[in-house]
Amino acid sequence: MNIGDVIIYGRHGICKVTGLQDMSVDETTRPYYVLKPVYNTGATVYVSAVSDSKKTEIRKLLSTDEIFSLVKKMSGKNFIWNKDNRKRKELYSQIIADGNHTELINMIKTLQCHKKELKEVNKNNKLQISDEDFLKGAEKTLCEEFAYVLKINREEVMPFIFEHSF
Repeated sequence: MNIGDVIIYGRHGICKVTGLQDMSVDETTRPYYVLKPVYNTGATVYVSAVSDSKKTEIRKLLSTDEIFSLVKKMSGKNFIWNKDNRKRKELYSQIIADGNHTELINMIKTLQCHKKELKEVNKNNKLQISDEDFLKGAEKTLCEEFAYVLKINREEVMPFIFEHSF
């Protein structure tokens, strides 16, 4: 990781590496990367430059070509659904934690279709709160990255995905 790089760091989303700074923790001075979340400009995140434990949460952004390729091959209905609420929560938590784009898109498509089916049965039906939270989390993860890379508004990302993947 270098100063000026733009990366994705766990739940903080897209961050720009703005510096390297020595910090003292437990009487030991170590270098830390200074990250500025792109969509939360008031926040600053510090990540140890020597510890590998948090580096697993760091990944590079997809390129424009990778996004188009991913979305094009997502056509069809590859739903990720489990009727058991507890198992579904575990599965969706893992998908969001892993940040796998294919699984995130499939999860979003699954929950959007389930939401639509519920509305068709009764217009007052809604997703369970946990499913709605997972849907929002997955959309946030994808929308931030895709919007940043494609240079579009975050609100334009889901229509873009659905237009190119169904």
